[in-house]
Amino acid sequence: MRSSSFCTKSTSDSTAMDLSGMRKKYKGDEECFEENQLVSLDPIKQFGDWFDQATKCPEIGEPNAMCIATSTKEGRPSARMVLLKGYSNEGFRFFTNYESRKGGELESNPYACLCFYWEPINRQIRIEGNVERIPYQSSCDYFHSRPKSSQIGAIVSRQSTAVPDRNYLRQKNAALEEKYKDTDVPMPDYWGGYIIKPYMIEFWQGQTNRLHDRIVFTRPKNEESVLEEHQHHAEAGWVYQRLSP
Repeated sequence: MRSSSFCTKSTSDSTAMDLSGMRKKYKGDEECFEENQLVSLDPIKQFGDWFDQATKCPEIGEPNAMCIATSTKEGRPSARMVLLKGYSNEGFRFFTNYESRKGGELESNPYACLCFYWEPINRQIRIEGNVERIPYQSSCDYFHSRPKSSQIGAIVSRQSTAVPDRNYLRQKNAALEEKYKDTDVPMPDYWGGYIIKPYMIEFWQGQTNRLHDRIVFTRPKNEESVLEEHQHHAEAGWVYQRLSP
């Protein structure tokens, strides 16, 4: 008997695959996410509630894994996964090589979008904001809190630059491990942290009938006090509304 598959050829081209049959159930309407279920009208506190629930779900290996999308000043986008390393009322922090592709794009176009997707609980959070480097000392403190192997790895990797092969990295790593085996590892000047200061935070929960829940918080421009249709005042200068899925 031929085994079933979600992927079927849609044309004579063997690389063209029809994935329309790939579908799974999310939540039912009885588990929808209503406005009265918000734990706070401060979206940072609401983020914290959902994040805590994600950390307690054993099926989610890295709840702080997030996709960060950046773009060039011409608008050409790129995206990759990084780890959230802290958040507060000010924003969301992560660390990277300033000379990497994302670092270069943030230098010329200091805006980014974050996306957390926690598939086992059918939830997603999208965050858009402007991006700034965090203070040098804050980056230095975090750098030296990391395992020594990770500190050395940050020096070994001139992120996004071409190397001849993996053995090149192994040799460079071994040489630096020997060099710093009895001393502290200095933080390279091309490495540090960023903070994304949000102006939009959207909470999404999947529904099997595809009438997904989307509650979005935004910061009005110029602290405008006039609400748009279906908007509601929130806390800390935010407003919120439900979006059609």
